[in-house]
This record gives sequence, structure tokens and C-alpha cells, in this order.
Amino acid sequence: MNGGIRPLFRPEQEQIVLGYTHGRAGIAAVPGSGKTYTLAHLAARLIHDHRLGPDQEVLVVTFTNTAVNSFQARIARILRENYGLLPIGYLVRTLHGLAHDIVRERPALIGLADDFIILDERSALEIQRDLVIQNLDEWWDRLSGYVNPGTDPKYARRQFEQELPDLIARFIKRAKDLRREPEYLYAALDSAGSEFDLSRFAVHIYADYQRSLAYRGAVDFDDLVRYALDALRLDDRFLLRLQERWPYILEDEAQDSTYLQEQMLHLLSGNRNWVRVGDPNQAINTTFTTANPRYLLDFLEQPGVIERPLSVSGRSAPPIVALANELVRWTVEEHPTPELRDAFDLREEQHIRRGWIQITGDGDPQPNP
Repeated sequence: MNGGIRPLFRPEQEQIVLGYTHGRAGIAAVPGSGKTYTLAHLAARLIHDHRLGPDQEVLVVTFTNTAVNSFQARIARILRENYGLLPIGYLVRTLHGLAHDIVRERPALIGLADDFIILDERSALEIQRDLVIQNLDEWWDRLSGYVNPGTDPKYARRQFEQELPDLIARFIKRAKDLRREPEYLYAALDSAGSEFDLSRFAVHIYADYQRSLAYRGAVDFDDLVRYALDALRLDDRFLLRLQERWPYILEDEAQDSTYLQEQMLHLLSGNRNWVRVGDPNQAINTTFTTANPRYLLDFLEQPGVIERPLSVSGRSAPPIVALANELVRWTVEEHPTPELRDAFDLREEQHIRRGWIQITGDGDPQPNP
């Protein structure tokens, strides 16, 4: 560190910030271990060390707009206070924001007009809900077979109107994450040899929804990543230009990335400089997207990937840390349902059990309360 304020690092953080220079790296981090702090300092150090050309940037990818704002402010402050540099040489985006940037540069590659619009989530859900309500009368005789005998018909209809739109929205999101078009799903249902009326209704709404998007000249958030992935795969020169623009990719909250999002970053990294940080024992989004911590765990096991831990946390008091660790241990070793014992990952890396929270030591900048 030249001039300015010398930051305080835990040993694990220092190993990452000062030790990483290139290649693929995976960081298994526990809650409160300073992921944002560490990644922000790493981005600033890569910029300071002149590892970028005149038109290049460190690309930082995170999950929420709030996290984007936090990273931007932190990196700018570190560059200014620690290195005396202007806040340039980096780009912070959400995964969907990055996908939007890619699609917006070459919309014609995937059959979109230059003036395509992005439908926000609320508008998308409203369209899907309207389609469900509009089609319910026509489909009711087939769907009423899912109602328990003896249920009041009016009550059953109200329940369908209240709950079916959310179910259909989840179905469409998952189908898009898996790159399954309505035509594919219709064919799969036909080959299954059974009616599956609720599934057919869901595919029918999915097809109507896609036609509605096409009529508006719009895409939704779930379309963006798959369209970005298609654009990168269709034009090698376009992909190479983006790889040159972003020679380093730092990914935050990697456990929340879907398969398609992971593939997008894999292509952009060119199998070169990609740092993935996440908590393999956290799974907030797996219930409503195809995100799965298994993708991060598989990445950590790939040949050539350097694994580093962020296992020390000062967020909680030691009794709470002990309770959390015991719950994880009990789940892995003693849960009465054997199929659930692999819900957490506790293998050892550098003599530290992955996912096991360590309390802070003496002189830590953020000690346990």
C-alpha cells in the first residue's frame, strides 16, 4: 500500500487481497466474514497495480442494486484514500444489469429490435396474472379435477384465482432458467401419455405470455441472461471484445447464481481471471430460481481453481456462533433423514472446515460482541 490509510486485514483477507494476481479462485465465505470489504480492496489493488490496459476494467458482479451501490462507494473510497487514484477502472453490475448491457450492445444478434424494452417484474407479474384470470373460465372444467371433493365451488374458484398466478409465475421463471420453450414443454407433455391438465394450463399461459412480450417488443428479466448467453455464443468477435474489456471478473454472492448466469460469466472470463466469493451453506434463492450452491461447490473442486477461506466472523457473539456451528454439525452427522445430511458442506480446506464459523482473535478490527 502506497501512502494514504493502510487498511486492517484479517490474515485470510490479506491472503486474498495481496496474494491474488491471476487465475481462477473460489472463496468459501461464512456470514460476516467481510466479503464485500475483501472484494472491494482486491478490485482497488488490481487497478492500482497497473494490471489493466487503457480501455480495460475490473468487472465486479453482485446480486442486488443495493450491493452495487455499496461496492461502487467502497472501491471509490479505497482508490482515493489508499492510493490517491481517481475512481475509474472498474464496473459494478448486477447479473441482470450485466446481461442487459450485453444484449443492448448487440440486440440484432438474438432477433431483437434496437428499441426493445425491458419489462419490470411487477409488470410481468400483472400480465401473467391477467392471462391466468382470462383463461380460467375456459379451463375450469379441466382444472376443477384438482379440487378436493366436497369443497365449495365458489371457494375453490377464489383459491385458484389467488394462488394460481404465483404458481404460474414460478413455473415460467424456472422454464426460462432451464431454457425450455413452450413448444418443448408441449411435446414433453404429449410424450408423457397423460393429461396433466394443470401443467398444460401452465404451458398455455407461458406461450400466451411470450406472445404478449413479442407484441410489446419487450423482454423480461428472466429473458435477459439467456439472450446475453446466446449473443456471446453467436459472435466470437463480440465475446473476445468483452473479454478484453474485462480481464478480471470478481463475483459476489456466487451461491445465488443460476446455471445460466454462471455460464455467462464463464464465457466472459475466458477461463482466465475469475474470482468467485460465496457462502456454500446459504441458499436463499433455490426455492424460486434455479440457483444452487452446488454450482459454487463444483467450481471449487475444478482443477486449477485456487480455494481460499473466509472463515472468521465478528458479526455474532460466541454463543450464537457455537450454536450455528452445532446446528450445521448435527445436520451433517446426525439428521434423522439421511438424504438431508448433505445440505451443508464441511470438508476441510487448509485445515479449516468449509462453512465452519471461526470467532475473531485478539486485535481483530471487528471483534465478536
